[in-house]
Amino acid sequence: MGSNWKPVLFFCSMYKTPCRKLSGLVGLSVKQKLVQNVTRCNQTAQSLNHLHRIEPSSWLTYQHLSFLKRQYVAKSSCELHQHAAPKQALVLTIVDERDDRVERREHRIPTIDPVVTDVEAQPKISNLDPTTEDVAVQKASISSTVMTSDETPPLQVEMDEMTESHKERQWKQLKLDVSDLGDIYARLAKIRLTALVVATAAAGYAVAPVPFDPVVFFMSSLGTGLASCAANSINQYFEVPFDSNMNRTKNRPLVRGQISPLHAVSFALACGASGVTLLTLAVNPLTGFLGAFNIFLYTCCYTPLKRLSITNTWVGAVVGAIPPVMGWTAATGCLEPGALLLAGFLYSWQFPHFNALSWNLREDYSRGGYRMMSVTHPGMCRRVALRHSLGLIGLSVLAPMVDVTTWTFPAISLPINLYISYLAFRFYRKADRSSARKLFFCSLWHLPMLLLLVLTCKKPHRDQEDAAHPPAALPLTL
Repeated sequence: MGSNWKPVLFFCSMYKTPCRKLSGLVGLSVKQKLVQNVTRCNQTAQSLNHLHRIEPSSWLTYQHLSFLKRQYVAKSSCELHQHAAPKQALVLTIVDERDDRVERREHRIPTIDPVVTDVEAQPKISNLDPTTEDVAVQKASISSTVMTSDETPPLQVEMDEMTESHKERQWKQLKLDVSDLGDIYARLAKIRLTALVVATAAAGYAVAPVPFDPVVFFMSSLGTGLASCAANSINQYFEVPFDSNMNRTKNRPLVRGQISPLHAVSFALACGASGVTLLTLAVNPLTGFLGAFNIFLYTCCYTPLKRLSITNTWVGAVVGAIPPVMGWTAATGCLEPGALLLAGFLYSWQFPHFNALSWNLREDYSRGGYRMMSVTHPGMCRRVALRHSLGLIGLSVLAPMVDVTTWTFPAISLPINLYISYLAFRFYRKADRSSARKLFFCSLWHLPMLLLLVLTCKKPHRDQEDAAHPPAALPLTL
């Protein structure tokens, strides 16, 4: 037997030293890991102990155990409880059944004890002759105890209130009242924006170098307003799902259900057809074509581009620049450099106006999913506003060169143009809500003032010049 064990012993002796080295390396690495974790474990224990001493009655969360994907909390009883990660759901109350103190502190309302004492004290005075007042007091106390026993628990009352508030916040269709139809149509057509469009078209008609015709002026203004109402109504019809996510547009008629989509589309078709027909037949075909083209550009190009690219701002500026051209063509029947100059004024003015407006509505536009410069390219938003504010100065200098105004117009319009450029520069430098708000409110009065100055400094047309300077009398000839 001894001879049989010799090869085995020899084989073990060959690997004795390497095995010891391997076990030593493993032990050393384990020891280093333990030494490294001792400090962190001590800090964790100290921090938890410190939090537990500060507020022993509240729940403590063990954030260092988050790698287990659970939330461990402890109470003053030093018990460790495991809870799953909380779901994002509506939780009314959290009551720990093992500790009545939490329930009493959160939901229980202290009852009035004197009522019970009166009932208990009743047998003590039963031997005496009860007076009428005592009987009334006893009946009132008994009825109050019955009422308190029949009252709804506070927790149930709280749940009912939360259910009612949740129902109030839910979407519900409102009934259409005929008396409110005018206000609904006004909000569907964006009446203030339509008024601005009509005003710019009227300014284009007034600046045109032709005699003033009140009938054509009224027809062109009415047709332009109807076209604007149609474009705005179709725009709201397309953007109902997105307007419902924005605070600025969540109260629109289609979003609130005050009017049906079919009713809104019918209103838009009626306005668009009547407006384009009126411009074509009562004014001239060129103005009617511009009105139809502007409806198409606003509803089929600008509206879908708002969710695709920031080029929607430039397309929208073209839409806003067409109404004064329509006023000019309604008066003259043709496109001239003066009409393009007025379009340039409106085109450049819209960038400081809209960029300043959209800057303070970035959260709303982002929530609605609209790709605006203020949301995706904030630096470009400020630069474009400043660039086009300065461009208004150059356009004012160009006005007398195309025989629209006299040379006094660039001089008297320089202060307001410099002021809006200064506010645009502040908006470019600071990029805060205050500078954006000041630039926006300045743009509201800048455009009417600029158009009024253009009308004041309008260059007289040829008929007025001929009437002011009659030709000299021809000499008599034999």
